[in-house]
Amino acid sequence: MEHMPIIDQLLKLKNQKLISFHVPGHKNAAVYDKYNYKGFKDIILNLDITEIPGGDNLFKATGCIMEAQKKAAEVFKSEETFFLVNGSTAGIYSMIMAATQPGDKILVNRNCHQSVINSIFLGDLEPVYVYPETDIQQGIALGISPTTVEMLLRANSDIKAVVITYPTYEGIACDLKKISDIVHKYDKILLVDEAHGAHLGLSNQLPNTALECGADAVVQSTHKTLPALTQSSMLHIQGNRIDRDKLRFMLRLHQSSSPSYLLMASLDFTVMIYKTKGKQLMEELLCNIYQLRKKLQKLQGLNVLGQEAVGSNFVKGIDPTKLWISLHREYSISGYKIEEKLRHNYNIQMELSNLYGTLAISSIGNKEEDFNQLYKGIHKITEELTRKEAKGQTKFFQFNSKIVYNPKEAYYRKKTTLPIEQSEGYISGEYVIPFPPGIPILIPGEAISKEIIDNIRDLSNQGIEILGLNHSSCEYIDVIDDKKY
Repeated sequence: MEHMPIIDQLLKLKNQKLISFHVPGHKNAAVYDKYNYKGFKDIILNLDITEIPGGDNLFKATGCIMEAQKKAAEVFKSEETFFLVNGSTAGIYSMIMAATQPGDKILVNRNCHQSVINSIFLGDLEPVYVYPETDIQQGIALGISPTTVEMLLRANSDIKAVVITYPTYEGIACDLKKISDIVHKYDKILLVDEAHGAHLGLSNQLPNTALECGADAVVQSTHKTLPALTQSSMLHIQGNRIDRDKLRFMLRLHQSSSPSYLLMASLDFTVMIYKTKGKQLMEELLCNIYQLRKKLQKLQGLNVLGQEAVGSNFVKGIDPTKLWISLHREYSISGYKIEEKLRHNYNIQMELSNLYGTLAISSIGNKEEDFNQLYKGIHKITEELTRKEAKGQTKFFQFNSKIVYNPKEAYYRKKTTLPIEQSEGYISGEYVIPFPPGIPILIPGEAISKEIIDNIRDLSNQGIEILGLNHSSCEYIDVIDDKKY
């Protein structure tokens, strides 16, 4: 048969039978198989239709899609729910641009996903950043200060909306209820990127959902922590602060005019599982997680982010389904190396890593044996460390760039290309985005500091894919050529 590069590679990966501690949340279709929905997989191509009679229309739903979205709203406890087939990115674009006009100011946490920054670009908005606290030992962002949010709202009375990431990739939940109360006290709109929290309503052992905290609009990546297919997401709305007609227009604008019925069908399946089996599956998952955490805590030289972080650095809660695992800093092994060893030696694929640790994302699709294998791998790595690894330390990057231009203005200014090592003091003309997780360390219009240059070099040396740099070697960067700060 003729070589088909993508299909052949996907089949190769499938045959490796990797243990999934990464997204999507169905974990190699385990949830579908467990509840005898193998038939969905067998006939999936037969279900690939378009808006024929009887199939309804996502953008003018009156039939089965309308019914499915209403059911989702009931299950996820929103006033109205919209299915998204272009991922959470489309939902974030739509809710931000529905809540603002070009030229408006918007307050966002600086450790936001690139889709939030892209929304600022597309909407021609003026960003005001609130910076998270950071854990320099584990190399992750922590909580957002409600007091700082209020201070920024007072200082910028023309801010129209506030965007908060909740929870973070690593499972950090800020005090969103307090932030919500503050935002609404100043009559602003609260928009929440809950991409990594679609599962939070399944247990009171998890942080409250963004809707429970009072958010006006919430985007969830239903495919990340629940069993929907990749690119399937939901947008939930409550209250009257969002113009829903404008929102519907934005959803049509930012999504395909040929929405995939396979993606929508997977959302429908997810709603059913969430409603009928979700709490039971989450209880089983949390039991496995707590058993693993208990064993990991006994290993020498290991940090596992947990409840000890709650109550400081504006951390209100921790999502235990995210396992951020790092080694004490006297060991020079990076999170990337841990991930590599788990993949090559134990057939485990983690979600992402940085210089300091690695992230396992578990879901209701994981089995007890998955956690046993993860413990086996981590245990062996720590045993090897005590005998072999040298000491070392790497500086942790913190978000503190100076804004000179908004992203859109910066992007369209005249630019020149410089070696990265010579770019200190210039204004970036492009994005620098390590992927994953897709959080920009540099945005068009931000000043380039030595710390940023060092961080780019560290990431490049570790072999991390960096999106945005137009030069594959990561040796050069586009800067605005008429100004240094």
